[in-house]
Amino acid sequence: MTDDSIANHGSAPATVDEFRERLTQITPDLPRRLRQCADYIAAHSDRIAVSTVAELAAGADVPPSALMRFCQIIGFSGFSEMQKLFREAYAPGWPDYSTRLRNLKEGGAGSPAALLAEFIEAGRLSLESLAKTVDETALADAVQTLSKAETIHVVGFRRAFPVASYLVYVFEKMSVPAMLHDGVGKLDHRFALRPGDAVLAITFAPYSEETLTLAQDARDRGLPVIGLTDRVTSPLARTSSAIITVPEVDFGAFRSLSATIALALSLAVAVGSARE
Repeated sequence: MTDDSIANHGSAPATVDEFRERLTQITPDLPRRLRQCADYIAAHSDRIAVSTVAELAAGADVPPSALMRFCQIIGFSGFSEMQKLFREAYAPGWPDYSTRLRNLKEGGAGSPAALLAEFIEAGRLSLESLAKTVDETALADAVQTLSKAETIHVVGFRRAFPVASYLVYVFEKMSVPAMLHDGVGKLDHRFALRPGDAVLAITFAPYSEETLTLAQDARDRGLPVIGLTDRVTSPLARTSSAIITVPEVDFGAFRSLSATIALALSLAVAVGSARE
């Protein structure tokens, strides 16, 4: 079967979920080079939004023309249209901090006390939402997995870093073996991953590439990965044996960590209790 004998599959997928469904449908019938494209894209779809055609083609070990043909078979006019879908799906759409501050001032946010009241309200709403939406089954599965681990590897960068470091602090106080992967000196400490360990990965939109990479590496080694993220469509969900989502209400485009810290503390204490 040649590449040219494969028909395009109608209109382009409108969502990432539709993209994955179509990818699953067409992959078994693809010739070798296009199958390589499909396999690589399925394993690294979080990179579509930030990579070039040449980079993805090199990763799949195919010529760029094969990757372009793959995009067309999926239903896109080309790579740019496929990349646009993933950029729109994963882009947080949040302004930078200078813009956020300017918007607060223009909106008449008022005194520090008024700001405090607004952030308290955002935190309250986040906690209430967490209480209503938490997946108790996923939480129980996460506790069971982490409580059996020889060492818990915790990774989280940028906004997730305070959560990751606090988790390791609590684990330490409860004598639970844990290691913080903080990326200092650009060291990822993957060599420390051992059979019997587990990874607790934390990331929120726009999603840390370092966190996703470590989670994927752990999954490839056969280690269980527990994901703590903001939505079920997070790219972290593809590598996690259990995924826990936590909502955070923002004020002035500033997102608190009220619900996330509460969930993390609950998770750590539950793990410590289960190990005892």
